[in-house]
Amino acid sequence: MEFFEALLSWEGIVYLLILSLLEIVLGIDNIIFISIVTEKLSQKDQRKARNFGLTLALLVRLLLLALVAWLMKMTEPLFPNTNIQFLKDFDLQSLVLLLGGLFLIYKSTIEMHRSVQGKEDGTKSAKQKLSAIIIQIVLIDIVFSFDSIITAIGMTNDLARETGHNPLVIIYAAVIVSMIIMMLFAKPISEFIHNRPTIKMLALAFLVTIGVILVAEAFNQHIPKAYIYFAMAYALTVEFLNIRMRKNKGLDK
Repeated sequence: MEFFEALLSWEGIVYLLILSLLEIVLGIDNIIFISIVTEKLSQKDQRKARNFGLTLALLVRLLLLALVAWLMKMTEPLFPNTNIQFLKDFDLQSLVLLLGGLFLIYKSTIEMHRSVQGKEDGTKSAKQKLSAIIIQIVLIDIVFSFDSIITAIGMTNDLARETGHNPLVIIYAAVIVSMIIMMLFAKPISEFIHNRPTIKMLALAFLVTIGVILVAEAFNQHIPKAYIYFAMAYALTVEFLNIRMRKNKGLDK
């Protein structure tokens, strides 16, 4: 019962709401990525991939929370004796962020190129495509989950200092709540992106930007994500106005 005291306190409820919202916002990256990489699959396989991807993200986050003590020790420099300045503080956390950021930039750029060229990959069977996409979802889930858990742990440090409660139960609850909400809205978001090529291009640009941020963070160059989310929201608002304008002029059906 002592473990759940943090969740039952007023401070715990406030942190639960804040963390749930944070997890949903950070999970948008994941939903967009899953939506885009599953686009070429059949409707049945798209549903499988979405459900698998988000379920996997939940399991990875819960697993990382169980290994939280190990995560917090991943700050030992990998190259302590190097004479190269930017590698002196390069640790295992940085390596995960770097590889994840580069993969996200590569994958999003390839998808941009295919969309612009109008090319479709029809050489692989549906089963081969599904397995390849699942592997991609696994890789990006690890990166997004890693970043999400580190952020959540940092945010709840204040709760531990102020009340003495164990904040892990709040993070567990927030992760589960956010994943349930994302599963409910994953399909409509995917369909919305698939049916609007310009929105898809904006989403890909957003993923490239997130990839650049992950690479920057790997080298201790922290860029507030709030700026990126605001820019994305602004770009989407402008595009919604364009969609409305084209519809009113009869340019879009």
